[in-house]
Amino acid sequence: MSSSERIRILFCDHLGLARGKYLPAWHAESGKARFCVGTYALTYSKDLIPATGSKMLEGLPDFEAVFDYAQARPGWEENTKVVIPDLEMDGKPLALCGRQLLKKSINDWSAKGLKVQIGIELEAYIMQKDSEGKWEPYDTPGAYVYGTGKAVDPAGLIDQIWEYAAQCNLPVESINSEFDSPQFEFTLRYADAMTAIDDIFLFKTMAKEIVASQGYLLSFMPKPLSDRGGNGFHVNISLLDDKGENVLNAGDSKQVLSEIGQQCVAGLINHHPGMSALLAPTVNSYKRLQPASLSGFWANWGYDHRGVTIRIPGERGPGLRIEHRTADCASNPYVATAAVLQAARLGVENNYELPPEETQDCFENVSTEICVPANLEAALDALEADKVLIDSLNPELIANFCDIKRKEWENYKVHTTDWELSNYLEFVCVFHQFLTYNLRFL
Repeated sequence: MSSSERIRILFCDHLGLARGKYLPAWHAESGKARFCVGTYALTYSKDLIPATGSKMLEGLPDFEAVFDYAQARPGWEENTKVVIPDLEMDGKPLALCGRQLLKKSINDWSAKGLKVQIGIELEAYIMQKDSEGKWEPYDTPGAYVYGTGKAVDPAGLIDQIWEYAAQCNLPVESINSEFDSPQFEFTLRYADAMTAIDDIFLFKTMAKEIVASQGYLLSFMPKPLSDRGGNGFHVNISLLDDKGENVLNAGDSKQVLSEIGQQCVAGLINHHPGMSALLAPTVNSYKRLQPASLSGFWANWGYDHRGVTIRIPGERGPGLRIEHRTADCASNPYVATAAVLQAARLGVENNYELPPEETQDCFENVSTEICVPANLEAALDALEADKVLIDSLNPELIANFCDIKRKEWENYKVHTTDWELSNYLEFVCVFHQFLTYNLRFL
């Protein structure tokens, strides 16, 4: 063991942020580190509020991050390994932990004799600083959708992400430029659910830090540029039985989806409004989720149709999967995946009716009127009204989430935006001058 070797503990908090500590290797062998549970009382703007479970008014005690030192994996910093812990409080799983929620969801499917496999696709924009130090889009004059090489990435940032991903055993399946520049899509190879989400959490953290080390910003904000598309987080699901067979596949049937596959889709349709807040958890998220945006707006499904929320891609047989397209990259990946898995499971348990597949174009015509709520506040209302979904997840975690996000919405409602200033500031000043001038003659 090198005297300079250290362990970086990383866990995903309620805001999707990577929190953690560095420990020297000799200390990390204990397999424990302590953190303040008040972490779960914080908003993005660092408001400290008495959110459910945060114990803000009970002295802000600690919880423990528990890990197996032997399970630490290669990191992207020199002499540093990384480990994702289990979070516990008073010897029990921390109810506010999204990773614990995903464990529960996996176990709920295991109780049915099924193993969940997950594949994740996510998108991000690369930004650079202008002459005044403000962030602007990365200059990629030759960019186009499905682009590769220097034309879409003149600084070679993607090559560096790929290199470090390999170093960290993060299994990249593909990377390419997206429809809007300078946006990129990253796909990691599917795996069992926990491995897949641990990998995507570490990949996001690594990629942001590698790009930042070169003076750029990798932004996973849902819609950072108003004139371009948003950043999605697509959750792909398949279910395996004890023989390793994909039970979503209908086999020799004329139906592509098996009965259980159809029930999963029905569950996702049924809980579409209710789970939206967990998948799209910021004010900005609802600027991405719009009609005709290919973003997972409508409560619909279809075969190899990118206009729907629940897409059954073209692969058949063992490769058959369900792709859910509503979530964005501001979501906690553990919570978002758990919400998708539980909504699908509720479809199986409650045998919801499956609506017909979408055959309209979803640009000018669509077959449903059910969609995501209009904004974050409405999405929180829909979540709190979906008691069946809440009970399938964790009521305490959901209550904490809603408390934090209600505060975020209140902050947004009273904030004066740049758009308001650019559209109203001078007009109101001119009107005031006009009124003052004319009052002299009254």
